[in-house]
Amino acid sequence: MTENSTILITGAAGFIGSHVTRALLGMRQFCNARVIVLDDLSGGFEKNIPDDERVFFVQGSITDSQLIDRLFEEYQFDYIYHLAAYAAEGLSHFIRRFNYTNNLIGSVNLLNAAIRYESQCFVFTSSIAVYGKGQLPLTEETVPQPEDPYGIAKYAFEMDLQAAYEMFGLKYVIFRPHNVYGEYQNIADKYRNVVGIFMNRLLQGLPMPIFGDGEQQRAFTYIGDIAGMIASSAFVEDAQNQIFNVGADHPCSVNELAKLVAESLGLPEKIERLDARQEVKFAYSDHSKAENVFGKQQETSLREGLNKMAQWVRQAGIRESVEFSDIEVRKNLPASWK
Repeated sequence: MTENSTILITGAAGFIGSHVTRALLGMRQFCNARVIVLDDLSGGFEKNIPDDERVFFVQGSITDSQLIDRLFEEYQFDYIYHLAAYAAEGLSHFIRRFNYTNNLIGSVNLLNAAIRYESQCFVFTSSIAVYGKGQLPLTEETVPQPEDPYGIAKYAFEMDLQAAYEMFGLKYVIFRPHNVYGEYQNIADKYRNVVGIFMNRLLQGLPMPIFGDGEQQRAFTYIGDIAGMIASSAFVEDAQNQIFNVGADHPCSVNELAKLVAESLGLPEKIERLDARQEVKFAYSDHSKAENVFGKQQETSLREGLNKMAQWVRQAGIRESVEFSDIEVRKNLPASWK
């Protein structure tokens, strides 16, 4: 990186994006590079963006191709960190048009511009949703078989990044994080981010909704353990043109998560049992490839990470959940989402 480098971070007012922005600002080699952060504030908050003279906020959407072209023309971005997405896996079955417009077409707008303006590296946060049901633990060699439109969109853009490298030489790094939680998460979104949903409801005196028997297993990942890796990846030679699973190593059932969330807030464990929904029962991944390239990363225990998030949530306060306003298909929509 040189002093005159420019960086674009999409979704920087959101959860993971705001943490990656902070991690970038803390890198010694950051020098005087300019960081343009783009967010439409549909799921993020401007106050999440670090207050730093190197950071310039632009409110807008990646689906606005004319805006994307203007930004690239003005700033000639060297590095792109694409974290903007609407990551509601289950809901994506019922909002296909919205899903593909935001998670695929918007990404393609960025890719087109990165190719035209000869950016040096494109860092993309995908998801282990690309795997679908697979042999556990999931590895980067597992053949993706996504089972929901969100995972399909993520996998399609992964393949497009690889095709763009082969055709145009645009270097990329792809991360497949899973079940990330922590400070700055949008706890008002009732369709995604189970930890935030649980905390927001308990603070309102409402029960935590659990679909089915609650024995679904996920490895819940504290954001502080992966943000630095994502931030540094564009400058790690061995990471270029590679895909990495990133996240916690130890899976936990949703039932156990509910117990720990209640403990972190010091509140009674109140649960509402709902009908099972179509989802992958067990999902956690192997991270040895990322360890080989980036080194062994810290893994914050689930209890410690939840305590950190709970402290922030109490300060941030309860947020009123907003209904998704444009459900495209209502057939088989879970009753709690109607």
